[in-house]
Amino acid sequence: QVQLVESGGGMVQTGGSLRLSCVAVGDIFSINDMRWYRQIPGNQRELVAGISYSGITSYADFVKGRFTISRDHHKNTVYLQMNSLRPEDTAVYLCNADIFLPLTTNPLSGWGQGTQVTVSS
Repeated sequence: QVQLVESGGGMVQTGGSLRLSCVAVGDIFSINDMRWYRQIPGNQRELVAGISYSGITSYADFVKGRFTISRDHHKNTVYLQMNSLRPEDTAVYLCNADIFLPLTTNPLSGWGQGTQVTVSS
């Protein structure tokens, strides 16, 4: 059983910063793409940022220039550095990864439990 364990959420004031981490634990062969999503109450889950196996990154327009996604292959970990936070960034942030288990050729889509980010004004 593979789990994605998130940390780093919390409450900050407008303009502050947080760094989210998500580590995949279990019997893992490799991990392909890794992503961060956000969930605002009453809204559908939406993609915030993604990073490929080779390190190619992509960002939603509402975070460009403020957030940075990165990964550490050796630690099976993806990070989201969030700077210049705004109240509208308040959401539950969830990590997602395409995980290859040993002796398999198709990835399993794994999800973290979500971590709350609250930005106050």
